[in-house]
Amino acid sequence: MYRVRWERRALDSLMSAWMAADSALRQQITDATAMVDQRLRRNAPNEGESRDRNRRFLFVAPLAVTFRVETDGQTVSVLHARVYRPRQQP
Repeated sequence: MYRVRWERRALDSLMSAWMAADSALRQQITDATAMVDQRLRRNAPNEGESRDRNRRFLFVAPLAVTFRVETDGQTVSVLHARVYRPRQQP
């Protein structure tokens, strides 16, 4: 089990997106945030896609988050969060 810590800039970005959203999108953001927390608490090193500098990207629609597992092996830091819209298929 990992401890998930959200950096201030990730929380600020998430809050700005939530405030600008309509009620349906707000619910999606809230649900996705809970799912991100749950997935990272359970198995952070194997979630998302690996990137440089020990960072990983995780997509839980409508959120995209960047995180890293800290060197203590117990803490996960969510560094960035943003809302995205899946691309429409042609």
